[in-house]
Amino acid sequence: MKKAIHIPGAPAPIGPYSQAILNGSTLFVSGQIPLNPFTGELVIDTIQNATHQIMKNITALLTEAGMTLENIVKCSIFLKSMDDFAEMNVVYGSYFNEIPPARETVQVSKLPLDVTIEISCIAIKN
Repeated sequence: MKKAIHIPGAPAPIGPYSQAILNGSTLFVSGQIPLNPFTGELVIDTIQNATHQIMKNITALLTEAGMTLENIVKCSIFLKSMDDFAEMNVVYGSYFNEIPPARETVQVSKLPLDVTIEISCIAIKN
């Protein structure tokens, strides 16, 4: 059975989609941008801070579904510029202490609200 996960600790959708969908033991997290859900402000001063904000948003959604970052099995990262890859990768990697999830990182021409990064993921509860 499909259940929408909507929480105040993650940004409200800016379109007709759910923050995340829990179906059985699998959580599908929609693409998260570096939007601070408490202030409504974009965190765009550096790619490092933007990545941290996104990972905080993802963590909030996982927590609501009874999961942690360790439950993530797949991430998709969209960057406006691959020039930001190394700095993003250091921050992203700091969130995974053991086995990191499968992942792809691609450069795209434009992202919602003209941000520099967006991350989506899939998590499975064991």
